[in-house]
Amino acid sequence: MSKIKVMDEVLANKIAAGEVVEKTMNVVKELVENSIDANANEITIKLVDSGVKEIEVSDNGIGMDPEDAKLAFERHATSKLKNLDDLFYIESLGFRGEALPSIASVSNVRLKTSNGEVGTLITINGGEDLKSKRSDLQVGTTITVSDLFYNTPVRLKYLKNLYVELAHIVEYVNKMALSYPNIKFTLINNEKVLLSTDGSGDLLKVIYEIYGVDITKKMIPISNENDDYNISGYISYPEVNKGNRNSITTLVNGRVIKNNELNKCIIEAYHTYMHKGRYPVVVLNIDVDPILIDINVHPTKMDIKFSKIDSLKELVTKTIAKRLEEISLIPEVSVRDSYSVSEVRNQITKEKEEVIDNTKYEEIKLDFEVFEEKEKYDKELEEKIREELPFDLPEEKKTRIKKMIPRGVVLLTYIIAENEDGMYLIDQHAAAERINYEKILKQMKEKPIIIDLLIPIRIELRKDEYILAKERFSLLEEYGFTLEDFGKNTIIIRSHPAWIPEDKSESIIREIVDLIIEKGNFDFDQFIWRMAATTACRMSVMAGDYISLEDQEWILENIRYCDNPFTCPHGRPTIITYTKYELEKMFKRQLD
Repeated sequence: MSKIKVMDEVLANKIAAGEVVEKTMNVVKELVENSIDANANEITIKLVDSGVKEIEVSDNGIGMDPEDAKLAFERHATSKLKNLDDLFYIESLGFRGEALPSIASVSNVRLKTSNGEVGTLITINGGEDLKSKRSDLQVGTTITVSDLFYNTPVRLKYLKNLYVELAHIVEYVNKMALSYPNIKFTLINNEKVLLSTDGSGDLLKVIYEIYGVDITKKMIPISNENDDYNISGYISYPEVNKGNRNSITTLVNGRVIKNNELNKCIIEAYHTYMHKGRYPVVVLNIDVDPILIDINVHPTKMDIKFSKIDSLKELVTKTIAKRLEEISLIPEVSVRDSYSVSEVRNQITKEKEEVIDNTKYEEIKLDFEVFEEKEKYDKELEEKIREELPFDLPEEKKTRIKKMIPRGVVLLTYIIAENEDGMYLIDQHAAAERINYEKILKQMKEKPIIIDLLIPIRIELRKDEYILAKERFSLLEEYGFTLEDFGKNTIIIRSHPAWIPEDKSESIIREIVDLIIEKGNFDFDQFIWRMAATTACRMSVMAGDYISLEDQEWILENIRYCDNPFTCPHGRPTIITYTKYELEKMFKRQLD
């Protein structure tokens, strides 16, 4: 008896759904792309509970007749491809014919459509029991998907929480709105409007709706072409940057794509303009002959292959670099509007607390005339250091580095020091960063000392970033931050813990907010490490800064008492040494 059997259509569709439909965003993506392919210029997405309970996508496209409406739920049924040659010249967003049957197999679907001549209403539950009847003649299509994964509980279990699912949807719709500024997009969740564009075709207006006024004012238009590609869009001033790549939007013939080579090329174009680990806001449209690209790589159609990638990379790099060279990049001072200032003043009811700056210490006067006085000096200095250390030092605490005597600084970056064992080079920034990092970690474990801001810090976010920030407010609040909603996609910070230096508080807090809005699997321990490391980096003396002899002494003594004095929080070395033997060998004083 034969053991191999052909799967029935319902089972095959449920298996295919595993590739096409992984989360609620995938459903929205497939339905929106169908609406765009149907020549719609108005698309409305309505969600209930981030789409887990219900997703409704309606458009004013060309609609379908009854036969096509039924056939749309057959696997591999598509109007986009007629023969093999069409596969190499795809201009539509959808073409596989897998989306609707896959979605219908794991949910309850209701489709209402009309081409102006006849209206059709179709219902299908779990990919079975398709029913069809006549409906009204309003041109366009409305598809309602409810109870997603109700019949595949294993997949339902792996959906993220509602905030994360909604953030993914908002991010996708944002990118589609950037792809098609001539289409009016409306996104609603639980009857609350999250995005509304006017469909005027003005890309800058869409950027404003997504990113807000502060970033929109700092966007630079770009445009260029070569024999193979035509690029256009907007790039941000280097001062406008994010802590992740999510704000780099690349579009190919209107399709949102993800291509690591292209993203790397964009980031490298900002080389020397932006700190490592910071990324610009970019909306890059790429128009290309479909014959030069292959989008038939993955069912999600997000990945793409270019046949002349080097030509595109060169065009993108040169265009962005040339544009940055053409304009003045001197940051402008941001002036708060009078309404914001008055609002802030009205909220403040008490005077700012006096907080002692733990990074300032009494001057240490040293005399390093001769090594013979070293033992006495060492004992006195160690007692003083114990009193002035930014963290408590147990009596049994032992240093991992011998005491070093500073002899100067080279290249405004490296402290030269010595002891009886040899010569040392200490990276002044990396060492100070390690000291401050361990100090901050200790203070984070204690009850926070709070600093109230005279003028709160206002941060404007994208809607998807704002949703994640709201969900993770509590992570910051337990460490001494006070955050509040402040209008559309905006939060304000009214206080922060004392371990954030006041003169750098705004830049540090903006970086910390960037950390909490990162997508993907959020790791709490990684977040704490990155928050402490980010703060330590910003508050430490930098390479190129002049430091006095007293500053050198402070760094050399404090680094010795760190748990890990050998690397900064990011893993870079703090110190290298030349032993006395090695020095004598190099100068031929020691012969083997």
